[in-house]
Amino acid sequence: MSSDDADRVAPRGGQRLLTFAILAALLAALLPVVRVVQSGAWLIGALILAALVLAAGYNARRFRLPAVAVTLIELAVWVVFLTLVFLRETALLWVIPTLETFHAVPILVGNAMQEITLGAAPLEPTLSLAFVIVGAMGLLTIIVDHVVVTARMPLLGSVGIIAVSLIPAIAVPGDVDVMGFVFLAVTILFLIRSETRSREKPLEREAERTAGVPATAVGIGAIAIVVAVIATPTLPAPARAGGGVGPGAGIDATLQLGDDLRRPQDTVVIKVRTDAPVVPYLRATTLSKFEGDVWEPDRSQTVALSSDRAFGEIDLNDDIDTTEYTTKIDVVNLDTVWAPVPYPAESVTGLNGLWGAVPYNRTVATASGSTQAQSYEVVYDPPRPSLEQMRALVSGGAQVRDDTTQLPEDLPPIIAETAAQVTAGAATDYDKLIALQRWFRGGDFTYSLEAPVEDGFDGSGAEAVAQFLEVKQGYCVHFASAFALMARTLHIPSRIVVGYLPGEATAETIDGQTVYEVKSSQLHAWPEVFFEGVGWIPFEPTVSLGVPTTFSPAAALPGQGQGADTPTPGASPAPSRSVDPSAIDPDQQRNASESGATRSAIDPLPLFGVVVLVLFVLALPFLARELRRRQQDASARRGDAAAAWQAVQDAAIDIGVQVPASETPRAFAQRLISQHGVPASEMNTVLIAIERVSYSRAGTRSYWMGDAAADAATAVRASLLASVPPSRRVLALLAPRSLVIRPGSVYAGTAPVQGR
Repeated sequence: MSSDDADRVAPRGGQRLLTFAILAALLAALLPVVRVVQSGAWLIGALILAALVLAAGYNARRFRLPAVAVTLIELAVWVVFLTLVFLRETALLWVIPTLETFHAVPILVGNAMQEITLGAAPLEPTLSLAFVIVGAMGLLTIIVDHVVVTARMPLLGSVGIIAVSLIPAIAVPGDVDVMGFVFLAVTILFLIRSETRSREKPLEREAERTAGVPATAVGIGAIAIVVAVIATPTLPAPARAGGGVGPGAGIDATLQLGDDLRRPQDTVVIKVRTDAPVVPYLRATTLSKFEGDVWEPDRSQTVALSSDRAFGEIDLNDDIDTTEYTTKIDVVNLDTVWAPVPYPAESVTGLNGLWGAVPYNRTVATASGSTQAQSYEVVYDPPRPSLEQMRALVSGGAQVRDDTTQLPEDLPPIIAETAAQVTAGAATDYDKLIALQRWFRGGDFTYSLEAPVEDGFDGSGAEAVAQFLEVKQGYCVHFASAFALMARTLHIPSRIVVGYLPGEATAETIDGQTVYEVKSSQLHAWPEVFFEGVGWIPFEPTVSLGVPTTFSPAAALPGQGQGADTPTPGASPAPSRSVDPSAIDPDQQRNASESGATRSAIDPLPLFGVVVLVLFVLALPFLARELRRRQQDASARRGDAAAAWQAVQDAAIDIGVQVPASETPRAFAQRLISQHGVPASEMNTVLIAIERVSYSRAGTRSYWMGDAAADAATAVRASLLASVPPSRRVLALLAPRSLVIRPGSVYAGTAPVQGR
């Protein structure tokens, strides 16, 4: 085989490796989509399409077809696959698109956009969503293949892949996926390295491999892993699902409210005024599904607020009265996808943007907007049953979903045992719930934001609830979780609501209505239970907050319904005005309903972590260059003359010396000696080593002079660094150009004109 034939064959193996590298990087970018759309057949379909497109491009290039032809072939594969999988009923022979096929595409895309806009993540993988995701994956594959393989711009292709992988994290913020980040970083490095190898000749590739060039990629990959595993946890946690996406306060729907309640600053988030006798709680969302670790927000399809029955209907018994009220809400500093509303909302007007109602829990949400600076009006009509009516009602019914009654198999026994003991004397479901509420608020429990953290159960899982029942200290999340789980052990459907306490009255009035300010520290969680014939009823088990839910006997009610002093069922009870803050212990004062949670001390640990991270990031180039230099020295001492020579070239590039491809090793060595003052003996030692192996059949190794060449290369590097001013020397060490500029590349410069 001639050398030309070898050059033609070798890139084929490199092209094959590059194709696999692109597929791996695309897979790493696709996996985060699972956070937005439930995994299903679409994931396999997207991978198959990407593999088919890349295979088509690879084989087309084997026949040396023009780049335009390669792209057209890949587009044909993309069209045929989408037609066969999603639109075969409209196509000829299942794969040839027709006019009906093209007419069906906008419908699928429109349906997918509507599901994305109005739905809540993770979305169900419908046919429309699968079509859009798989089709987009195919187009991304074609673009990346063209940019990386045809245009030879792997960095640009990598930037595109990384940008796509970040979209799900932006759409649904959550905890940092360390393993996903590591996988993406490794595949990107593999892609860049594979693209470089696909252009090399066999001899160059062998010399570079023995010279330890892969050490740079390995070193950068190792540093990336260290940053992901060690440095990432020191950064501030991203906003969780449903949290704020802007500068305002947000709402955490994962029941991890401890951090929000312990914020050093307490700000006004909402202003409220109403014509109701008591200011209602404002609900953001509900959580029903519980499998032992966390409560998951309810995910239901939304209905446009303009619809006549956007919120559905409550199946009320005929003898239960309702009263209609109106509440005006002005958002001051709240940035979230849920618009807080009283329960049960009947209509919402004034919201700007695409907002929808969730009939299941009568909440209001958006997939693309925010509550920041919104001003809207809510009409709601809470039912007003009497005490006798409540005792006659039965919990549960056909309207109850299974996730409001399910319990994990490994539920700690203390939860069910305590519920049975507390409610032993109760005759009705309502009486059992009142007994639970009275038990929590009876004096044995204390409100505390610190005790959960100190004892390691700052959460809402089953183990946290069990520990809370033992130590009897916690905040609203623990009270609400314990109440809801204990109710379920009594076969009473329950769920948790996340929202805001009613707020604090101000001196301001508008249209004769007092304006109330709701602060960020009044973010709250409370339980609800379902009674057939009246709907969801809130309870307030959290000690020192609000007024416990009670209902007056019918004989005590003037006219119809309940008295004005009784909390409105269906809308959470009003905040207590009888609690004296001076009578509450320091733990309880942290989140009384009339005050904000404050903490004057600022934890210096996050700031220290950021400083350490910044210093570490600044040191990354030096560490990578030092790792590469040590690898070159080790290879040189094993007899690899190319490693010693490349160490000299890298040192020259670091201080700004040109290392063009057109210059011979002897001319380059002479230039370093004459113009930069490197020692001639050491420079000649490295030169002789590289010239001998370059013209020797033995390859690139010369074991008899390994140590001599390595020592000589080290001396030349030291001389080059000493030949430049201190500022340039420091820059060469901290920001070495050789990490991104390779000897002989266009960025390494052209050969200077040699005078005679």
